[in-house]
Order: sequence, then structure tokens, then C-alpha cells
Amino acid sequence: MRRVGCDYRCLLIPAALAFFYIQMRLFVTQSKYEDRLAAAIESENHCTSQSRLLIDQISIQQGTIVSLQEQNKRQSEECRQLKALLEDLERKGLKKLVDKVPVAAVVIMACNRADYLERTIESVLKYQSSVASKYPLFVSQDGTDPNVRSKAMSYDQLMYIQHLDSEPVHTERPGELIAYYKIARHYKWAMDQLFYKHNFSRVIILEDDMEIAPDFFDYFEAAAALLDKDKSIMAVSSWNDNGQKQFVHDPYELYRSDFFPGLGWMLTKSIWDELSPKWPKAYWDDWLRLKENHKGRQFIRPEVCRTYNFGEHGSSMGQFFQQYLQPIKLNDVKVDWKSRDLSYLMKDKYTKHFADIVRKAKPIQGTDAVLKASNIEGDVRIQYKDQPDFERIARQLGIFQEWKDGIPRTSFKGVVVFRYRTTRRVFLVGPDSLRQLGIKDARNI
Repeated sequence: MRRVGCDYRCLLIPAALAFFYIQMRLFVTQSKYEDRLAAAIESENHCTSQSRLLIDQISIQQGTIVSLQEQNKRQSEECRQLKALLEDLERKGLKKLVDKVPVAAVVIMACNRADYLERTIESVLKYQSSVASKYPLFVSQDGTDPNVRSKAMSYDQLMYIQHLDSEPVHTERPGELIAYYKIARHYKWAMDQLFYKHNFSRVIILEDDMEIAPDFFDYFEAAAALLDKDKSIMAVSSWNDNGQKQFVHDPYELYRSDFFPGLGWMLTKSIWDELSPKWPKAYWDDWLRLKENHKGRQFIRPEVCRTYNFGEHGSSMGQFFQQYLQPIKLNDVKVDWKSRDLSYLMKDKYTKHFADIVRKAKPIQGTDAVLKASNIEGDVRIQYKDQPDFERIARQLGIFQEWKDGIPRTSFKGVVVFRYRTTRRVFLVGPDSLRQLGIKDARNI
């Protein structure tokens, strides 16, 4: 029995040890799970905190969005009210400037040359003030140059309009200047504004680097009557490309021309109705010189210019300015255009009128024709064979050599006329000019 009891005790000791070992393992395992559970609870609490923070931030952002939407709504309403106020001020301002039916609106096209603009405005106002109701003055700015805007806005005698164009420019050929495209856009916008929004029947276009002559407005008033009567006249210009001091003399003389002169010109609403829908993307002045666009119609130009272009800086003309623009003679004679009979410029009279002058000119020939012209008293005419021959003669004389679409600058029926050293007129006559003028002269064939 004692041996049996001893055996039981011996078995209890390992069992107790095993029990304690198991208990220790269970305790260690329980401690690990408790740590993991605590970590999980902490992580959950952190996630909950982050979620609440994110929800708070979203709520704040939603509040900001709502606030911005309300602010945008208020600003849109303010813009609408300001636009309505501006339009009302424009109407009142225009009414103040115009108390009867005007002859034409005058617009100065500007961009980023505030000093030039000031000089142009001062020149225009010098002669416009006494006839302001007939010629309401506008400045149209392309872009946002602040100096140009403030300069234009500083004058109470004019209306300021602004062309804001954010559409990107895509040139049609590599290397082209986008400026030509932006200028064309600006011109179309300004003309649409003046003809369609303000409903003027005529518009005179100036650029921001021009001075005008004392009789500028009287000249255009007389020309307006011609535009209304004769639909074969497309526009009236104050410019003569060969208007340099050595080539002009008579401030009373006007001509018809197949070449669009530009640089201070007037057109009617009916002409703009035709041009506006097909206005080019760039090079608008050269486009107007194409035969397909003026369709046989002509332009009125003076012998002595009524505008002077002083814009040497900020341009790419350089030598061109020195040779052709700087020497231009700006008329200084106050011509009484109301007393002048301009009926000779009408289509049914002008060809005969001009032909009679050309017919009386003495024809001279030969390679030394320019030299002969210098030694002959009275008007002379020199016939050229083709464009290269014209350019050769023009180069010797110092006048414009350029042609556009088969038409020499300033020409009528291929004839270019200018004064040469004295009051004598020189007529450069094309190979088909005499026939077109109805002149039969075997000496010049």
C-alpha cells in the first residue's frame, strides 16, 4: 500500500508542473491578445477621430463652396448691373455728344501706345470740337494696356470702347506675326460695334499714330455726299501714297483710284454689310485691294494728304517710314469744300474728265524719258510696258513701286499721276490705259 501511495505522489508532481506550465502559456497568450486588442481599439479610436476630422473638413469645405457660390452669384448680379449701367452711360454719353444725325462716327484704333494715342486725340480734337455733334469721337482699344485705357478715359469729349479677345490665334503660315490677325479681329469688332450697336450710317477710321489736316472734317462731309449718290465709290480716303512733298501741289485736287489707300478712310454701313460676313482673318487692307472684293468700285483720294502718319516707333516699317511716310505733306490750307463742285468725281463724268487731262499731257518715250520729263514744261505722260517696266521708271522717279493684284498704288485705269519738281504732272500710263480712257493717240502706241 505504501508503494502505491508513493507512486500517486510521484505522478502528481509532473501533473502539477504540467498544469502550471499550461497556465503560464495561457497567461502569456492572453496577455498578447490583450495587447493586440488594446492596439486594435486604439487604432479604431484613431480612425474614428480621423473620420470625424475629415467629416468636419468636408463640412467646412462645403460651407466654403456654398459661400463662394453665393459670392459668385452676387458678383454676377453686380456685373449685370454694371453692364446695364455702362450701356446706359454710353447711351447718355453718346446722346450728349450727338444732338442730331451725325455725318460719321470717328474711331481711333488703339492698342498699346498711350503717347501716340494722346498725340492723335489732341490733333483730332483741335478740329473736331467745333463740329463734335457731326463727328462723335470714339477710341477703340484692343487689349488691356492700362496706360492706353486711362489716357482714353481722361477725355470727356470721346467715348471709349474696349475689345477683349481671349481666343487663341492660329496663323495660317509658319512665322507669321499674330499681330496681323489680332488687328483684323479688332477692326471687325469695332466696325460691328459702331455700325450695328450704335447704328451709325458712316464711320471714319483713324489709327493711333495720325494727325489730321485743318479741313479734314469738311473734306469728309463733302465726300459723304458722293458716297451716298455714287455706289461705284467704295470708300473715301484722306491719304495719297505718293503724297510726299516733292510730288504734290494742289490741295483742291481729288482723284478716283482703283487702289485702296487706307490710312484715314470712310465707308458706309451698306458697304460694311457686305464686308463684315467675309472679313479676313489677317491682312485686311491687302484683302480690300483684291479686285474680287472691290468689284470694280473705286476710291476717292486727295492729291495732298489730309492725314499724316507719324508712327515710326513700335512698328516694323523702318526704312519704309523714312522714305515714304516721313516726307508726306499734310495739307495746311483750309479748303472750303462746301463751295466746291465735286460732280466731276461721279462715275458718269470722271473717266472723261481724267481722259481730257491725260490727253493734253505731252507723250515722251525712250529709256531717258525721266530725264526728258525734267526738261519739259507742262504735263507729260510716260508709257510703261508691264509691271517690271513700271517699277524701273518708278524707282528712277522715287514714287511707290508696289502693285497689288495687278494694280499700281494710286492708279486709275492703270494711270499713276503725281507732280514732279514743279507744278507739272507726270502720268505713268499702262499698256491698256489709253484704250480704257477712250484716248486715241498714235504717238503713244
